[in-house]
Amino acid sequence: MRWVGHHASQSALGESLIPSNRARLTLKCEIQACIPLSKILGEGDIVVLLTPVVQPVQPDGGNSDDPFEPLGRALAARHPWIRHVPYTTRGGITSTHVGFIKRAKIIIFVISGPPSSGQPSQVEMGMMARMVGDQRPQIIVACQNVHDLGLTESNFPTIVQLPGYLPSDLQAAAAVLFGETTASGTTGLDVQSLMIEPKFWPPENWDGLNVAPIHELWNQCLPDNFHLEKFPLQSLLQRDGYAMHFVVKLPGTGEVVGFCATYTTFVDREGERLIGSLALIIVKPAYRHRGIGLSLYDHAIKQLKRIRGVDRIQLGSTFPRLLSGIPAGFSSESWFQRRGWQMDGQGPGRGQDICDWILKIDDWPSGGLSASAGLTFRQGTFDDFNLIADFVEKESARKDYTGWYDQYMNLAHDGRISDIILGMERSEIVASALIYTPHEVSSLAQDLPWARTIGPDVGGVACICIADGNPAMTTSKDTVMIRLLDACVTVLREQGMNRVFLDAVRGGYEGFQSMGFQKWAIYRDLWQKI
Repeated sequence: MRWVGHHASQSALGESLIPSNRARLTLKCEIQACIPLSKILGEGDIVVLLTPVVQPVQPDGGNSDDPFEPLGRALAARHPWIRHVPYTTRGGITSTHVGFIKRAKIIIFVISGPPSSGQPSQVEMGMMARMVGDQRPQIIVACQNVHDLGLTESNFPTIVQLPGYLPSDLQAAAAVLFGETTASGTTGLDVQSLMIEPKFWPPENWDGLNVAPIHELWNQCLPDNFHLEKFPLQSLLQRDGYAMHFVVKLPGTGEVVGFCATYTTFVDREGERLIGSLALIIVKPAYRHRGIGLSLYDHAIKQLKRIRGVDRIQLGSTFPRLLSGIPAGFSSESWFQRRGWQMDGQGPGRGQDICDWILKIDDWPSGGLSASAGLTFRQGTFDDFNLIADFVEKESARKDYTGWYDQYMNLAHDGRISDIILGMERSEIVASALIYTPHEVSSLAQDLPWARTIGPDVGGVACICIADGNPAMTTSKDTVMIRLLDACVTVLREQGMNRVFLDAVRGGYEGFQSMGFQKWAIYRDLWQKI
């Protein structure tokens, strides 16, 4: 038999609970339609079997130290190209696993139970394996109730639930995977029984009135750090004049199963050029891989291109800020690549990293920052208005900071010009940034939700402009950045903040980390000219 297995000495990833009364195998969901495996496997197609290193539990026989060896042997008896590769607590998904996954036709990932104290989750490792596998079918074999494992929230398309991982359970699982026996039906939504499975789902304009189903879908589809309360989400979505959102509903019931948010934003001061933002596409987990996301995508792109003045389209949004781009490492990266989006990082709009940062103010080295001759930092005043307008217009246009000019002008017009922090070399502005706190009602605080979502003691810094090409600036750009951030942190500390959120910064990883910042989220910067 051609299958690979080895044993490891690392600690177990968790132990399955073995009930006294054996339950039947259950097919919890099967969106990929890949069972039986015999209908999609051909000669030479590799199946990678990834199993956790756990303590043997074999009261009904067996001598192997690896309790999942019976599964590997049972699968190999039906298809000779099985590659059995255990994974461990210490190693997780390693380059060895990645190499096997990249050569596989199908991935079978076994989860034995919840993690022990201090250990990583097998569910998270399964999600990592799925991400590495891209569009390859992945089957989760869960050796415990899926609800206890948290699998119902993890959006795996095919899950087989076993009562445990005794040899008899594993041999039965192999028979089910190859269609020799039938598992009991899913206790959840039976996607296969839906009456209509169109390749195109007609999107409808979202009326903006009932935010509840959108809020539910948002928090169901996005990671925990991006969860929002209903009212803040509603205020971000309901923007008359430049917000245009779409939904897909189930025929008959009207249930919202897909949502797409788009915005248009002025590029510059003249107000003639627009950027179209495809801010977000989310689809209810049980209805993925059925064309809903593609239907929303095609419709949104078509509508944005019809708007006069839109000369480019970006993924993510500027202001209001939903997401700065595609969250890095998500499976949606490959989905958008197949739609023609370049992610080689070789130029603007081609997948370069954008990072949100968080800082504990107590970690900021405020006592050790040296002053520079002729360089001063202070809050803006109304006498600075014209200087600020000219500086930000020039710098935002030169560096392609879409929407930044409007944010500066909105603060000034709202009478909050002191929320603009300036770096001055003699009488000329060489740097600027905007600050805000979660207690404010400024337009900036309303457009950037994440600081107040993290906590009431988190102030924000955004829209940093540094005139690195200004001949009047004699100080290095890095020094100016540090001094500018120091001025922002000082003011926010005086306003009662204990932490600082830094919004959407390109590059400078080592520098920010050396100053005490920690990464909060990483995105891919993606846009295309029309």
